[in-house]
Amino acid sequence: MVKMTTGDDSGTPPGDGADHPTGESLDRLTENLATVETLTKRLVEVMSRRKPHSPSIDAPSQELFAKAASAYWTEMVHNPAKIFEHQLSFWSSSVKHFMEAQQALASGKFKAPEDPGPRDPRFKNPLWDTHPYFNFLKQQYLINAQGIRQAVEDVADLDPVEKKRLNYFAGQIVEMMSPTNFLATNPDALERAVATEGMSLVKGLENLIADLEAHDGELVVRLADDTAFEMGNNIATTPGSVVFRNRMLELIQYKPATETVKEIPLLIVPPWINKFYILDLKAQNSLIKWLTEQGYTVFVVSWVNPDENYADVGMEEYVEEGFLTAMGEVRKICGTKKLNVVGYCIAGTTLALTLSLMKKRGDDSVNSATFFTALTDFSDQGEFTPFLQNDFVDGIQGEIEKDGYLPSYLMSRTFSFLRANDLVYQPAIRNYMLGETPPAFDLLYWNGDGTNLPGKMAVQYLRQLCQGNAFSGDGLDLMGQRLHIKDMDVPLCAIACETDHIAPWKDSYRGVQMMGSNDRTFIMTQSGHIAGIVNPPSKKKYGHYINPDMTLDPDTWKDTGTFHEGSWWPTWDAWLRPQSGRDVPAREPGDSTHPVLAPAPGTYVAIKAR
Repeated sequence: MVKMTTGDDSGTPPGDGADHPTGESLDRLTENLATVETLTKRLVEVMSRRKPHSPSIDAPSQELFAKAASAYWTEMVHNPAKIFEHQLSFWSSSVKHFMEAQQALASGKFKAPEDPGPRDPRFKNPLWDTHPYFNFLKQQYLINAQGIRQAVEDVADLDPVEKKRLNYFAGQIVEMMSPTNFLATNPDALERAVATEGMSLVKGLENLIADLEAHDGELVVRLADDTAFEMGNNIATTPGSVVFRNRMLELIQYKPATETVKEIPLLIVPPWINKFYILDLKAQNSLIKWLTEQGYTVFVVSWVNPDENYADVGMEEYVEEGFLTAMGEVRKICGTKKLNVVGYCIAGTTLALTLSLMKKRGDDSVNSATFFTALTDFSDQGEFTPFLQNDFVDGIQGEIEKDGYLPSYLMSRTFSFLRANDLVYQPAIRNYMLGETPPAFDLLYWNGDGTNLPGKMAVQYLRQLCQGNAFSGDGLDLMGQRLHIKDMDVPLCAIACETDHIAPWKDSYRGVQMMGSNDRTFIMTQSGHIAGIVNPPSKKKYGHYINPDMTLDPDTWKDTGTFHEGSWWPTWDAWLRPQSGRDVPAREPGDSTHPVLAPAPGTYVAIKAR
């Protein structure tokens, strides 16, 4: 294996002497690189199939940058000393860095400076600190990144929303330009290429082409080995049956794990942005399995993966043909007048709408409601602010008008770029530069198994709820009623996650405060949008906070609340159990009017997004 080295203090070039590749190695390297020509033809072919989309969904309108430039120059006119100070600091750092590198080379010592610069998890390879070339690149990149951030910070007299967007997109540029993202400036990739005689580059290109072919020329970086999982075999394995199906959903009833169960059944409605089996990844972390073991009759909705035939499906259909229909079928099967309902993420938002509608209609069949990481008040758009302005939403609406639905990769890309280093650049480096097979990781597999969104519903959600904040404002007009967050009066429990960047816990808390129920419980668990929810007691991992005083502001609620070690699941169980009635004999899935249509996890879950 050929090693990259910085040589010694005598000025010996890196890799001198015994580290030179043999003629045979060079021949194999040449052969492997020649394979790239064949792969390039496949690359050109798949890229030719790529359907163009509106550039407005890739970047903000030029108006944002024009306003930023105008504000920057206005600041320079009114406060030139501040601007010059920051500019001179950047120039001084850059020139000083260049001169230090020149002096090191002039001294004949081919080595990095004694101070390798600040630590950054992207630069783990020792060569970033010890090799003068890579160290120079790293340090200059960090200087440039700081210069860009400071320039954005210097922009004054800019609308707060536009300032937030400018910060986000400037950060995206900074992350994209990291030297780790380019083959010629990534020592890990270069070392691997030499060590494998170019095979890592061949495999990397094969991985890149496979990802492009899977999405008709759109690049969606694969996060997990999708050949490692089989639905119903090693993922989504809790025993159960599909007992009802319509064009919107399959209703799964799970096999009881106890001799008796609670009388009032539990219906879990997951988001339709992803698939339900996040709650049933494997036996060790399956909330669905755990709930059956606690003696609940558990039903779960598995949503259809919509295509162009669902263009006219809106929030109305998700409420009527989804929530209300599923609730009715659950009560028929169990022979009860009441049921408990859970809504996760966007399904939690829609559960709130449904409860408001049911209140207007005089329907009191929901005994209690639980919300997992759900937003009902969108007055603060949080990290999604850059994407919820008119230029982006207009672009999304234009794409929807062409196809009738919002493709899953657009939603996936948006979520991924909120954590670009972890979900885009690092996986791309591993897959395409190092030629590695993505890991067999169930959570990442689920994350890549996305769904489309019906056109009408997506526009309603973005325009009326996210942008207009109608539900917690003046009210949302839907299905002949004006729905408002205050309409909900059933006992409710909400679980939010401390580091959730999709549904920030403080925003979730604020929404729960607005709800009309006199019986409200709020649980804030550690970790994020997924790991905070999928947190089984056996892991003894993330703890949670509770505080019965819902009149407090979020920070005071947390500071004066009680912290409990371990999973929130038993705490929720202690709240849910009194809402669930007496013990009755365990129920097998289905009944005479609801025959078993398919074993869990059903058929809708297997439909892949196009």
